[in-house]
Amino acid sequence: MALQSFLQVFFLALISFLFLYQLMRNKNGCPKSSPGIVELLLNVHRLHDWCTETLESCKGTFVLEGPWFAKMNLVATCDPANARYVMSSNFDNFPKGPEYKQMFDILGDGIFNSDMDLWKNQRIAAQGFMRHHLFHQFFLTFDSACLLVTGYDPSCLSLELPQVLFSKAMNDFGQAILYRHVRPRSFTKLQKWLNVGQEGKYKKAWKVLDDILAEYICQKRKEANKLIQELVSVDDVDLLTSYITEKESTGLKCDDKFLRDNALNMITATTDTTSTALTWFAWLVSKHPIVENKIIEELESKIPIGETKRRRLFNVDEVKNLVYLHGALCEALRLYPPAPFNHKEPVKPDMLPSGHPVHPKTKVLFSVYSMGRMKSIWREDCYEFKPERWINERGEIKHEPSYKFLSFGAGPRICLGKETSFIQIKAVASTLIYNYRIHVVEETPVVPAVSIVLHTEYGLMTRISKRWE
Repeated sequence: MALQSFLQVFFLALISFLFLYQLMRNKNGCPKSSPGIVELLLNVHRLHDWCTETLESCKGTFVLEGPWFAKMNLVATCDPANARYVMSSNFDNFPKGPEYKQMFDILGDGIFNSDMDLWKNQRIAAQGFMRHHLFHQFFLTFDSACLLVTGYDPSCLSLELPQVLFSKAMNDFGQAILYRHVRPRSFTKLQKWLNVGQEGKYKKAWKVLDDILAEYICQKRKEANKLIQELVSVDDVDLLTSYITEKESTGLKCDDKFLRDNALNMITATTDTTSTALTWFAWLVSKHPIVENKIIEELESKIPIGETKRRRLFNVDEVKNLVYLHGALCEALRLYPPAPFNHKEPVKPDMLPSGHPVHPKTKVLFSVYSMGRMKSIWREDCYEFKPERWINERGEIKHEPSYKFLSFGAGPRICLGKETSFIQIKAVASTLIYNYRIHVVEETPVVPAVSIVLHTEYGLMTRISKRWE
């Protein structure tokens, strides 16, 4: 209790100091249209919406500067011109950078954290693995991602609904990393030193992930060595076994640390983002019965006569070219992108198209969540769920540039699994919407969580009923 009281007093004192600091900045002629750190800290619980409101009032870009010890200098933006410049046109000057790697240090030297040649080599290796047929079989849940990457099933989806330490650790580190972005560095360091709060949870999560992955890697090395000795085909293998047995062809150093980092990066990439997208999609469709009926009508147009009005599973070929369903998914991803923000650091001083200067100590933070809610980008009805937004006059899918629809990133680092994600989500969403009615329990609020992945804070409490007998 004494420690908790000390932290509360310290945090209040820090906010008071930052408030006075902001007042002094304003007296010295700093633009009042830019928010202060105190305002940010007081709105952490509704961070994504606060950021949207602030960016709207600042015409798409604002600068946040703190005292030297806070190390919170950043340019937040949702301007498509800035996104195109940083992620495509001037890509080489805006790597992930050391600040990103420090904030996401739990991911080690995996593909999300790496830059330059290490990133290029890992991306090439990942592209090869994603062409493997197993990648398309196991893609949607935490259990299947673990099978795909490590070859082991944690059984999260068993009927007993057990608490899985690995899954909980993933959620804990995601939340802690988000708070690292919005709290002064000094406060984060204090939590880390005292081993309390978000940083205390982060440390525990790291140990859980390391212990479990070390066990998987050890077992996979034994299995891979046996396969090599017996000259057995390794066609149907997981990611770890693939790296171990094909290390010569990849040109990568496949030691235990490399395997650990890449396994964790791939599990992170292939689980939370997809399940989060499906959750928000299901919620939005349940709130818009007209959209739900149009999706069902489109699905029935692909079903042979005499086979409608009955339960069925949809395969990839049946749903991959559905226009209205694609539009509904794009709308869900626009309003609730699974990765709500992204950030870069310039190697050398630069000027963004919006007219904002940046230097190597400045984070350029893109609010993907806010970008989907800007009237200047998506018109006055940007808060409405309208699949028709993605359909042109000829009834075809309307493609928007990636720097405007940033849910999958843009430029050379655009998400490798974009097309696969769409296909897999369409197959699952079609089966879900066509066979069942989803009734959301109104008593439980559906709001975004404060995390690096845009989960629903309290899950999605629903009642499911069969649509067909």
